[in-house]
Amino acid sequence: MKNRRSQAAWAALFLAPSAIPLALFTLWPMVSSIRISFERWNLISAPVFVGPANYVKLLTSPLTAEVFGHTLAYVLGYLPLVYVGGLALALALNAKLPARAFFRAIYFLPVVTSWVVVALVWKWLLNPSNGIVNALLGAVGLPQPGWWTDPNWAMASVVLASAWKDLGFVMVILLAGLQAIPGDVLEAARIDGASTWRTFRHVTLPMLTPSTFFVVVISLIKGFQGFDQVDVMKGGGRQGSSQVAVEQIYDLTFRYGRAGEAAALSWLLFGVILIITAIQLWGQRKWVHYA
Repeated sequence: MKNRRSQAAWAALFLAPSAIPLALFTLWPMVSSIRISFERWNLISAPVFVGPANYVKLLTSPLTAEVFGHTLAYVLGYLPLVYVGGLALALALNAKLPARAFFRAIYFLPVVTSWVVVALVWKWLLNPSNGIVNALLGAVGLPQPGWWTDPNWAMASVVLASAWKDLGFVMVILLAGLQAIPGDVLEAARIDGASTWRTFRHVTLPMLTPSTFFVVVISLIKGFQGFDQVDVMKGGGRQGSSQVAVEQIYDLTFRYGRAGEAAALSWLLFGVILIITAIQLWGQRKWVHYA
């Protein structure tokens, strides 16, 4: 018993540098936000307890459904694009190419780049008047959209920038999954006469499902929490077809002084993410194949 207490004390000592900041700056604010969600508070005067009124107001407001709809549209555009693009890069860089380590580093570089920098670069690329993308489209006779200045194209602009930034992360995860597939299994498929497509469809993809499952879960969570790219690319504009849930949480808190509603909306968003993640965890038993 004395030895166990000693080991626990040493463990606590080594965990303290990480555990204390985690408790102070993550766990405690989360717990506090639950209390705030039942209060009316403008960040200046004393908070007033209002019970579930904030949740009722949000659930009956058309704006809440609108921002969640925009968030869902963003996720539905972002997830297929980032997965297919990341898979294509992983397959290409899994082959024996010259300087493939260099290309892996280059494709991963946007992942560690600040979101503000990436959003500003894409805002310049998609500039309707002098952006490179519209210049190329005009050169081949295609329509030149208004991109982030056009409500019909604003969400597409954000999705493109977001997918481009996260391609490297998805590529690394899927590349690790590809390299974990035993070579003798692929060789057996070739000996049996399977074509490249059939080998990919019936061998590679099923054995890649654990990595795919991880990528889908992480990407969905990141998608529902998107904020920086939307805020920067819209140039501070809050309304329109690209206002997402986290942006509305920010607005409620710092623009309108309704911190209680913002806290309630953050927990509604948490509930949505929790339900979707739970559904994925339940459903993965039917399509994820572990070796």
